[in-house]
Amino acid sequence: MAIALTDDNFQNMVLDSEKVALIDFWAEWCGPCRMIGPIVEELATEYDGKAVIGKVNVDDNPGISSKYGIRNIPTILFIKNGEVVDKQVGVVPKNVLEKKLQSHI
Repeated sequence: MAIALTDDNFQNMVLDSEKVALIDFWAEWCGPCRMIGPIVEELATEYDGKAVIGKVNVDDNPGISSKYGIRNIPTILFIKNGEVVDKQVGVVPKNVLEKKLQSHI
């Protein structure tokens, strides 16, 4: 299951992690977010122990969303060593996200 990331735990769970992180920025009211959500959950199961897979609710965590300039959702950021190394905006098939994730592991 994807980790629920918040303004409070983002530093510890993502930025301080040695693993690459796939972060899904989403909101309850966002239809496309509901489409990509199950894909993110599948990746969380498949990459357990290999990568940090998390979700940030933009309505509940404006600090992180603002820091990374999230204007459209769903937006998926790939973060490694505290830096954004890739980004995907909008709904895409699982293989697109998996390919990006694999390239940073």
